[in-house]
Amino acid sequence: MSERANIILEARGLRKAFDVGGHDLEVLKGVDLQVRAGELVAVMGASGVGKSTLLHLLGTLDRPTAGELRIADTDVLNLEDQALSRFRNRHIGFVFQFHHLLPEFTALENVLMPALVAGNDLRATAVELLDSVGLADRMDHRPGELSGGECQRVAMVRALVARPLVVLADEPSGNLDEATSESLHQLLAELARAHGQAFVVMTHDRKLAQSMDRMGRIEAGVLHMEESAA
Repeated sequence: MSERANIILEARGLRKAFDVGGHDLEVLKGVDLQVRAGELVAVMGASGVGKSTLLHLLGTLDRPTAGELRIADTDVLNLEDQALSRFRNRHIGFVFQFHHLLPEFTALENVLMPALVAGNDLRATAVELLDSVGLADRMDHRPGELSGGECQRVAMVRALVARPLVVLADEPSGNLDEATSESLHQLLAELARAHGQAFVVMTHDRKLAQSMDRMGRIEAGVLHMEESAA
């Protein structure tokens, strides 16, 4: 297989401007990014530089002002909204700083939500994944009965349960203490290796970024990638 065939996500010249008081505020000014299957990529930057904006574009939650985006060799920006929603649900997973678990549902039920939306029965997979992250005896507990670290593990399993091609994470450990954050970083890498998903992680945490395969930094609306995170 060629190196080109291994690219799972490719962004070219992504730009995003917002109307602020009748004037365009350009947050992203031409982002280029290639991510390969199973690769861990960190995107760093201070608060407000556009990390979350980029995540929303890469995750097809928002459309760019200009640029191209291909995922699994599909030109996703040319898909109609309904087709794009189906594509997103099948191929993209999300993990956010605040886990966004539904408080009235158990850990297992929260994990199964994306599968239920897609009409898939992934209960066995969900149970297996929860067990693999040390939550075998907690899957019937609701979020209010779990620690912050446990909730983030549930959120990570939810992102993985439908076996997406790429998982996008926005400050996944930003709301956790240092020890729990370190544990989550190790788990993220283990899950990526075990299940083959590519991960793109938006973070201001250099220690987390340096544990990835590659890292880059958003500066003045442009993403500058380093050759290696090591």
